[in-house]
Amino acid sequence: MPTIPAAAAIEAADLVVVGGGAAGLMAAIAAGRSAPGRRILVLESAPRPGKKILISGGGRCNVTNTVVTEQDFAGSTPPAIRRVLGRFDVAAARGFFAELGIALKEEAHGKLFPTTDRARTVLEALLRALATAGGGLRAGSRVEAIARSTSGYEVRGSFGQVRAPALVLATGGMSLPETGSDGHGYALARALGHTTTAAIHPALVPLCLPRAHWVCALSGIASEAELELRSGTGKRLGIFSGALLCTHFGLSGPVVLDLSRHFNTARRSDPRAEVVASFWPGKTPSELDRELQALGRRSPAAHLRRAMPDRLARALCETAQVDPGAAAHALTRERRLALAEIVTRHPLPITEDRGFRYAEVTAGGIPLAELKLETLESRVSPGLFLCGEILDVDGRLGGFNFQWAWASGSVAGRGAVG
Repeated sequence: MPTIPAAAAIEAADLVVVGGGAAGLMAAIAAGRSAPGRRILVLESAPRPGKKILISGGGRCNVTNTVVTEQDFAGSTPPAIRRVLGRFDVAAARGFFAELGIALKEEAHGKLFPTTDRARTVLEALLRALATAGGGLRAGSRVEAIARSTSGYEVRGSFGQVRAPALVLATGGMSLPETGSDGHGYALARALGHTTTAAIHPALVPLCLPRAHWVCALSGIASEAELELRSGTGKRLGIFSGALLCTHFGLSGPVVLDLSRHFNTARRSDPRAEVVASFWPGKTPSELDRELQALGRRSPAAHLRRAMPDRLARALCETAQVDPGAAAHALTRERRLALAEIVTRHPLPITEDRGFRYAEVTAGGIPLAELKLETLESRVSPGLFLCGEILDVDGRLGGFNFQWAWASGSVAGRGAVG
């Protein structure tokens, strides 16, 4: 920790928010609006706030979704997540952004984006709202230590010392560490008496295959797929559907990102857990086998092209040792059944995920059981509030993690000045 001279003056604030991302900014805005005149200070470690907002959604920022329920999240218990979400729901989020002058538009799967298609529009509106609410922000101010005092908390770093009766931790998790979320917030929370889940791992993250796998040779090809997560004993743990993207390292795309959190969780307790892919969603092996038998002189690849790109169709045929252009009636029963199986039930030998550097969110963190759900105040350190990705809550792709940031930030901010 940087040395702070003993004679250095201790700055006073009514509330310190550690972290200037989506949840932290929302917490500060909610606090300022709930208690006008309070001195609210946001300390952000990165040189500029909101970097994760700016890069989200391909630079467009998927603000929320038209329908958000506790079933869209993993981590802490669904009833606990529901209670927090219910205190600032989608209607409240839409109203909040409308008040800030941000018009939203709906896209596929209920995703809501700003009509400007620019994430910067969202960040600039939040920063204006922070200033209007009376909050101040200091970028490049990394908090190195937090100590309890008789009057609340003393926050220390290279910026000096700040004392406040209440504190909000909104430091994020460990995903995209270049944005400032490097896991330091967990250490700060543990120093104040909190625990973290036994496992903290990447979520919404691409998955890797052996470099020699045929999928890696199809880099850039996208197709609809259904991925089934199975235990080592063959038990079905979940089914995920959506677009799959073949890459030079393995797998990406929405269906893979949504699966990744659950795959990582399963693999940690069951090394034999596996993912089985259907490249023709909804088609069974027996159905495809019957269709192949009825093709006559037509080729297997031509039939598969009804459901997927040509390069993928040909690769599946070749993997099954079937000539893509040969007449289907010339196939042996063995090759025909092999192709039907590979297209609809193909195990993917996933080796690992791509790590926090490529993950959109973190799975694990501070359990909601350690907080009062009405305010998100700590049960072990009064006056401490937590929100956002530092908590053990992570959502699927589609704006759900931002909705968690707005909801939990709003609850924590209002609670901290209540």
